Amino acid sequence: MSAYANEVKAYLERYQKEVDGSGLLDPHAVAEWAYRNGLHKPSIRTVIDAIAADISQVFREEYRTDGSGQRYRAKHAVRSKQGGKTASLWADIDDERAPRDHFVRSFSQRRQQIVGDCFQLKTDVDVYNDKNPAQAPIQIPLDFTLDVEELQLPYKGKKAA
Repeated sequence: MSAYANEVKAYLERYQKEVDGSGLLDPHAVAEWAYRNGLHKPSIRTVIDAIAADISQVFREEYRTDGSGQRYRAKHAVRSKQGGKTASLWADIDDERAPRDHFVRSFSQRRQQIVGDCFQLKTDVDVYNDKNPAQAPIQIPLDFTLDVEELQLPYKGKKAA
């Protein structure tokens, strides 16, 4: 764990002792408390990273509707290493200048994120079930075929041939 992560963990533990009585943590409340108590002083890099994260979130939330009524995400990112840093480059699906390879990589990376999320969800459910043997095990199906087909139903018959 990095020195920064250890600092955050230290003031998080202090917050839990001094403020939190519920066992539920709101990162914004913790951040505000840490900032007001002088425990976290953001650098210019941190401020720029926060603004960049806001911009990425706006990109992530931009949706459009095509001629057949399908709602689609307009902007797509590809994460890659540049020097020693990981960077995200975004392209608009409607921008004809954006190379096809960008979207191939973006869709592949998003699929891998979904696989990773499913793997972690299965692990978390398995651990929960193991820790609570007296309760009925939680079952989480990971085959999304029918879910996706159901969500596509409003568009069936509207797509161009």
